[in-house]
Amino acid sequence: MKYKILFVFFVFFGLFNSCKSEYQYDDALRFIDPQIGGVAPLLKPTKTRMHIPNAMVRVNPERKDYRDDQIRSFPLTAYNHRGDGIFNFLPVSGNLPLNKEPISAWDQELEQASPFYYSTWLEDFDITLEYAPGEKAGFYRFNYKNAKDKKVFLKDLNGTDWQLNAEGDLVGDLVFKEMKAYAYVKLDVPATLSQVKVSPQGVNTWLTWADASPQQINMKYGISYISLEQAKRNLSNEIPDWDFEKVKANARKQWQNLTNLIQVEGGTEANKRSFYTALYRSSERMVNISEEQKYYSSYDKKVHTDSKNFYVDDAIWDTFLAVHPLRTIFNPQMESDMISSYVRMFEQWGWMPQFPQVHGETVPMNGFHSTIMVLDAYRKGLKNIDYEKAYEGMKKNALQQTMVPWRSDVACELDQFYAEKGYFPALRPGEVETVPLVHPFEKRQAVAVTLAHSYDDWALAQMALELGKKEDYQYFLARATNYKNLYWKEKGFFMPKDKDGNWIDIDPKFDGGMGGRDYYDENNGWTYLWNVQQDIPGLQKLMGGKTVFKDRLDQLFREDLGRSNYELYAKFPDFTGIVGQFSMGNQPSFHIPYLYNFTDSPWKTQKKIRMLLNTWFKDNIFGMPGDEDGGATSAFVVFSAMGFYPITPGLPIYTIGSPWFTKSTLQLPEGKKFIISAPKCSETNKYIQSAKLNGKTLDGPWFTHNDIVKGGILELEMGAYPNKEWGSDPKSIPAIF
Repeated sequence: MKYKILFVFFVFFGLFNSCKSEYQYDDALRFIDPQIGGVAPLLKPTKTRMHIPNAMVRVNPERKDYRDDQIRSFPLTAYNHRGDGIFNFLPVSGNLPLNKEPISAWDQELEQASPFYYSTWLEDFDITLEYAPGEKAGFYRFNYKNAKDKKVFLKDLNGTDWQLNAEGDLVGDLVFKEMKAYAYVKLDVPATLSQVKVSPQGVNTWLTWADASPQQINMKYGISYISLEQAKRNLSNEIPDWDFEKVKANARKQWQNLTNLIQVEGGTEANKRSFYTALYRSSERMVNISEEQKYYSSYDKKVHTDSKNFYVDDAIWDTFLAVHPLRTIFNPQMESDMISSYVRMFEQWGWMPQFPQVHGETVPMNGFHSTIMVLDAYRKGLKNIDYEKAYEGMKKNALQQTMVPWRSDVACELDQFYAEKGYFPALRPGEVETVPLVHPFEKRQAVAVTLAHSYDDWALAQMALELGKKEDYQYFLARATNYKNLYWKEKGFFMPKDKDGNWIDIDPKFDGGMGGRDYYDENNGWTYLWNVQQDIPGLQKLMGGKTVFKDRLDQLFREDLGRSNYELYAKFPDFTGIVGQFSMGNQPSFHIPYLYNFTDSPWKTQKKIRMLLNTWFKDNIFGMPGDEDGGATSAFVVFSAMGFYPITPGLPIYTIGSPWFTKSTLQLPEGKKFIISAPKCSETNKYIQSAKLNGKTLDGPWFTHNDIVKGGILELEMGAYPNKEWGSDPKSIPAIF
């Protein structure tokens, strides 16, 4: 009897530990909610997207947003972050008109969404759909409650339309933006295929199963940008059998590996949901499109063989600020491969890209910020990048490519003017555009362009210095000060000048047309007042000193809009997450709350960061204050919630804010750890009283990238009221600035 009791005890103990282990395994994963941010303030909502970190296959239900009660289809993948899916389909049942595309209602409360598993009930057809992602493959499962008329509707393809091959497998290809994609699909229950012509070019394709077929139909697939045969190989390599749970478990394991990189303690459940969801959003792109050490590049229309992974889908205007710096800490090898992908694109295409997609460059926004990304990587010690070749591309962009926003072309007369006068010339209100290259909607963005390229040229100068190119260093360093040419001291803003060097007297809050694009870009003059991250002491000097600088920061967060929200949003739809004239919802604002660390009041950074995180990043469907932009905004949340931020990419230094958590443990390569310990941190205890780095007193809110990568501990003593002396000594600001 005693042995039976012991046996039961050990079994129970083993089960308890097994459950405990499983709980720990899923502890961080359970906080990820892909539905957070599913309703946008004005522009783009987040998508309920399932994928493996940085993988080629990404899937989401095709609907307008979380409020939309109809799902139109599901894709086999999405070719870019913003784009809709490709190879779309919808499982259906019942006697339907075959010449019309079906659509189904769904139930928000019955949807289950995680990065590695998805399930929803298609109300109109009484079907439960499930999905688990692979890297270049995926697995759908359809559970038909209605045994009659089991079908799948397949959207028309513009390449080789859907067909069943000799093996009974479904194949097809399509062309988008001069890029070709291939799909190879296997079904565990044989189906018949029929097609109905719906237009001179288009057909509706239907898969149909007999009523006596199983209730559950499994569909697995591979995707390729190289060939149909490669798509088949991708499928067989990743999902050789019909084990749905195995695919799900593998995807879950890969997300567990990611979430284990940052282990947080303390904070609220809501904090953790927002934090880990932000980490998940930061891990969607860039995506690896290498297939068995081969990749198709749209930059030279060729298939390449390369042992190094090739990544696409980026928007550097958004992501250079925090996404790339975040990955540099946790996965420097992946970041190195991504930057090497940029260099290979330059070699294949002739320009250093800014918004590389799977189908090529999309050339939106302004600036050559890949230059900053490369400098940041170099100074943080990333290896296996051809920096000389990267520099060649960076320099060519700066001297030969146009600065005109949303264009990728050779330099025009506006660029020549910039080279001679040191600013981008603006048009006066009502003046007709004379340069054909200027985008009719995006306009000249004259002030934003001047500020952006001042930062880019600073980075190019610094890279030239690192590589021993002294003449280039002097030349681009001089151009890096061009931002000063547009500071109108009497107005206290960066303001436009015409071609004759005369100021154009505008209202920096509201003028400049849609989104302020005549002079700024998506934001107003209050946002662009602070867009000199590379020379903050120089900006302070322009303003009249640190005291004025601090007062203007205070004013920024307090300044009235001067008009109704209705009037503002009709003209500035990107200007969201508003506090005074500050916009939390758009990337150029991210560094601004941290600028108090350059004054005698770092405590105000701590106050603002906590307020902004708590106000604008709730753990619900409204929890994203603006366009998420493929991890750009989420990476700000990840950094700020841990308690620090890379205020100037290109300088290997971080500045401290106010953490959400009592402890954040960063798991680094080679088994090292960096810990931010703030044991008294709470919702009220947001102010830093004192700090230590590896046991030594830290006088100001700064530490270096090397401090992180070699491992260590940052200890923050927190309190409910600010210590206004901590970090207030100007000598605490590192000389690197």
